[in-house]
Amino acid sequence: MFLRGGLLAAAAVPAAVAVHGTLVEPRRLETTTHAFGTPAGPRLRIALVADLHIRGMGTLERRLLERLHESRADLIAIVGDSIDRRGAIRHLDTLLGEFPRGPRSCAVMGNWEYNCGAGRQMMAHTYERHGIELLVNRYLDVEHEGRRVRITGLDDLVCGRPDGRQALAGAEPIERHLVLLHCPGHRDVMGMPPEHPVSLVLGGHSHGGQIAPFGRAIVLPHGCGPYVKGWYHRDDAAALFVSRGVGTSSIPVRIGSPPELAVIDWRL
Repeated sequence: MFLRGGLLAAAAVPAAVAVHGTLVEPRRLETTTHAFGTPAGPRLRIALVADLHIRGMGTLERRLLERLHESRADLIAIVGDSIDRRGAIRHLDTLLGEFPRGPRSCAVMGNWEYNCGAGRQMMAHTYERHGIELLVNRYLDVEHEGRRVRITGLDDLVCGRPDGRQALAGAEPIERHLVLLHCPGHRDVMGMPPEHPVSLVLGGHSHGGQIAPFGRAIVLPHGCGPYVKGWYHRDDAAALFVSRGVGTSSIPVRIGSPPELAVIDWRL
């Protein structure tokens, strides 16, 4: 009886993990808050939305909308892989229709938008319907509380044609420069002109490993480099933040890496 009970308990553990990883953790959206920049400057609040992989309007998507509205963000940054099948564009359209209307919103392409055949035109049309600018190797300058901030969006590293020099052609250098990209490994090969230093880079793609028991990623997609989740600082490169993302890729499972909406207060 003791042995039988031990065997049943051993079998129950992976079953419980499978249930949690399929039914619980993929819907357990966490809002993480972060501070960046000089403490005394005016605050630009950025809500970072990564890797939606939207397949419908379910519990997770409703929670995301609630958290976005609660965040009172000044800027919503969508960093790719919003869809991973062409037909899901209608679900993305519905979701974006309920986004907060006050913040400035920008997006970049991910590898899955290309892989599923959506492409730039379809994504740009969908985003623009909701006042969201798709930045593919281009920049825009915004004013916030007396400070000018540049937002540069680069094409996807894996499936697109990113070009930092093209993105900033004809631009005057600026002190505060935010770069949006999909693959975090792209930070190390952005190819930005030296006269355009970058302050902060925001990306996704990794899902924090998606299946990361005890917080350790087993597999990362191509394009991540050594970057899994959270902050990365180096003296010779811009600060990088990597979101765990919202949705799931390939299989609807998350273990040790719950969905994330990152809210970053950048003191300008």
